[in-house]
Amino acid sequence: MKIGVSTLALFPMSLEDILDYLVSIDVKYCELMLEYPYNHIDHDIVNSYSIETSIHAPLSDVNIASLNDSIRKASVEEVKNSINLASKIGSEAVVVHPGHMAFLARKFQEKIRENSLISLKECSRFAEEHGIKLCVENMPDMEGMICKGIDELNELVQEIGALMTVDVGHAHNVGISIDEILKYDTIGHFHLSDNDGSFDNHNAVGSKDIDFKSLFEGLNKKKFNGILVVEVTNKDEILESLNYIKKLTG
Repeated sequence: MKIGVSTLALFPMSLEDILDYLVSIDVKYCELMLEYPYNHIDHDIVNSYSIETSIHAPLSDVNIASLNDSIRKASVEEVKNSINLASKIGSEAVVVHPGHMAFLARKFQEKIRENSLISLKECSRFAEEHGIKLCVENMPDMEGMICKGIDELNELVQEIGALMTVDVGHAHNVGISIDEILKYDTIGHFHLSDNDGSFDNHNAVGSKDIDFKSLFEGLNKKKFNGILVVEVTNKDEILESLNYIKKLTG
């Protein structure tokens, strides 16, 4: 099974220090979250390491579903930049958020969803042209988020010709079980963290309530071949998560 680690937990270490650390603990896959100070990554640095990668497109200051067309188009360009980087470093997948509903825009929910669809279609075409797997992520139970439900996200990715990134912490936060997750064949990528269901805390894998044993058993039966990325908040939680996963998977 391909187990990776997100740069999120090691922020704001330098990229070289992050990659050195992950190699030192025998991590084979790294997800590069393209947020400052990693918004401009030298692909030669990444290519100098043996570690494999996936890319998380920027999320903090972008919104591909924005009703402001300039912001929406700029956000799409950021996703395309992520896809270009992925093609230069041989990344397996690019993760993208479906956009969100800004406070004053929430009276226009259908238009926001339409904008998300338009943007994602453009990104999916661009990813296909570059031989990259675009994986749209499900969102947690936070106000203004779209695609909290995996049914909705599954329909979306089928329409645009992409795949899902299932964040199991987000899914647990909105009441989606592991059994429900395992029903879908459009999943190309996973984010792993734990929580008690009340909030998307990104706790260490195995530290709270999510049934990871059933997840890994189910994925083994399905012969899942994508990357499962540990997306926690600090170095200690990386090690705790990796040790727990190793015990579960042998």
